[in-house]
Amino acid sequence: MLFAVASLAVAVSMLFALIRALAGPSVFDRILAVNMFGTKTVLLIAIAGFFMGRPEFLDIALAYALINFIGTIAVMKFFRYRTLGLPRGGEDLGDL
Repeated sequence: MLFAVASLAVAVSMLFALIRALAGPSVFDRILAVNMFGTKTVLLIAIAGFFMGRPEFLDIALAYALINFIGTIAVMKFFRYRTLGLPRGGEDLGDL
C-alpha cells in the first residue's frame, strides 16, 4: 500500500515535470524540466528498490543520476555555445 502511494506521488510529480517540459516558455526551462523528470525517475527507481528489498537498484539509480546530470550539463553547454567543444575565439574560459 505504501509503495503504491509513494509511486503515485512520484508519478504525479513526473507528470507535472513533463507538462512543464512541453509548455516551458524558454529552452532552458524545458531542459531543467527534463532534468527534473530524470531526477524523479531516479527517485522512483530508489523507491522501487527499497520496497522490493533490492539494494542493487540504488546502484542503478546512482548511475542514472550521474548520466542525467552529465547530459543536462552537456545540453546546456550546447545551447549556450552551439558546440560541445571549447568556445571559439578569444572568450574567457573562466565561466565554463
